[in-house]
Amino acid sequence: MLWAKIKLFFWAYWIWFAVAAGVFVAVVLPMWYLSGMEESIRRYIIGINVASLPWGILQTLVFVAFLYLLQYGGGFARFKKARIDARDVKVRFSDVIGLTEAKREAIEVVQLLKDRSAVRRLGGNIMRGVLLMGPPGCGKTLLAKAIATEAGIPFFSVAGSEFVEIFVGVGAARVRKLFRQSRQYAQAYGGCIIFIDELEVLGRSRVFYDAFGGSSEGNSTLNQLLVEMDGLHESDAHVLVIGAMNADVDVLDPALLRPGRFDRRIEIGRPNLQEREEIFRYYAKKIRLEPGVDMARLARKAIRKTPAEIENILKESALIAARGKKDLIGYKEITAAIERIELGIEHRLNLTPHEREMTAYHEAGHLVILYLIHPTDDVFKASIIQRGGVLGVVHHTPREEIYSNDRNTWLASIKVSLGGYVSEKLKYGVTSDGVSSDFQGAMFHAHTMVWRLGMGTDGLVGDFKAVCPSYLSESLKDQLNEQTQVILHQSYVEVEAILKAEWRIVERFAAELLKRDELDYDEIVQVFLEYGKQPLQPGLPVPPVLPAGAQTLPPPNPGPLPA
Repeated sequence: MLWAKIKLFFWAYWIWFAVAAGVFVAVVLPMWYLSGMEESIRRYIIGINVASLPWGILQTLVFVAFLYLLQYGGGFARFKKARIDARDVKVRFSDVIGLTEAKREAIEVVQLLKDRSAVRRLGGNIMRGVLLMGPPGCGKTLLAKAIATEAGIPFFSVAGSEFVEIFVGVGAARVRKLFRQSRQYAQAYGGCIIFIDELEVLGRSRVFYDAFGGSSEGNSTLNQLLVEMDGLHESDAHVLVIGAMNADVDVLDPALLRPGRFDRRIEIGRPNLQEREEIFRYYAKKIRLEPGVDMARLARKAIRKTPAEIENILKESALIAARGKKDLIGYKEITAAIERIELGIEHRLNLTPHEREMTAYHEAGHLVILYLIHPTDDVFKASIIQRGGVLGVVHHTPREEIYSNDRNTWLASIKVSLGGYVSEKLKYGVTSDGVSSDFQGAMFHAHTMVWRLGMGTDGLVGDFKAVCPSYLSESLKDQLNEQTQVILHQSYVEVEAILKAEWRIVERFAAELLKRDELDYDEIVQVFLEYGKQPLQPGLPVPPVLPAGAQTLPPPNPGPLPA
């Protein structure tokens, strides 16, 4: 290993040795030789050489540049500074907030890197590639840095787009250069990590039948990566390649996923409730937050949010507090930041009184149906303030992470979508074009239930979307479409019956929206409690009954998502 470090030192600083040798040969030796000549001859030789020096230098540079370009790809194969010293990264597993399951697998990777000699002694193969998969903003790059830091070995970081060029062969040359450098560091330090971000750019499936030849560069680059990861090499230096991607794994070439290459996958998903609370606490240290802000409450409000989105929420809340001339950031600013990010900035349009009233009844219909019958979602805000191109909205989110929905939940979502349409029809006898997006949601749910999930009422079972439409008979298609309409019609009848029975509540909420523009969770529950309507799920926090006009606290539940 000492000899490897010496070779690495000379490889890293060879240009300085070459410059020193060149200066000695080109300057010191000629001066020593000329010192023994006569004065006139010495001046003549020096004058001739000085006059021809610029032209000789220019010719040499042009020749060397073309030679380097033809033989090695020249400047096209050059990377930006990619190597990062593991000591400079300074990211430990303790700094990676959340990602409990992903960190457990990453710790195992680090242990295998540290115990690679024991693995070889037992006859095992050291891993060559680790694939980090998950939505953007969940911490894939941060986890890769933590692996490099904990393993204590050199770390190369590149992006998949850096290998893509218009000139055929340049990408492959860059792959060769990257792995050559990494193997030299691996020989010196016992191992090396290459992190390739956005791997799908480099590793997508090869195209072998391309009439125009546009895929030649991509194919050659990927082929070179395949050979470098698991091929014949002059050394057995351990180089671990960590790839990160947001796209589906199916876009990658199958040869890239076989054993010996990216044969280990680490799923990095969205944080759960406990992890979101930890993330809020971590990023809250970087802002000036009011004392007493409940992080658990914010975590419930930010369901489905990634760590990057949580950080963005707190940064946006700081901007809102700054515009409001506040010294500290409170719960109100954080809630406003969530709504602004998800729905956009408020745009108060000059609606006619009839339009504004119809919008209020429309949203009241959504609100009442959602509160009374939905088994998993809570309503946390209703608004008739215009945002994002819509005249009004009812915000609702699941009470907790839901990974599988049953038939009752699907039907409840359809009924919630139809609530605004039915409310308009009961009040005015006609409906507006504001029901268009609601119908899209209702049709999607009903169509999916019948065509894909076997949730119709006629006993048909199967995923009919998985079969080519030409294989289905017209009578079967008609039957499936008829079942879709049956579900929509039955849902409409049930929604109409509920709203007729609770029409006093609908009118009350419409009046409150016309008066206040927005209603928060506590205000909504307060109205329902006045009519004896408890929250659907037992055990949920219920605000105390307050006198009319009393101030209520902000909602203690998950935050807004567009209806």
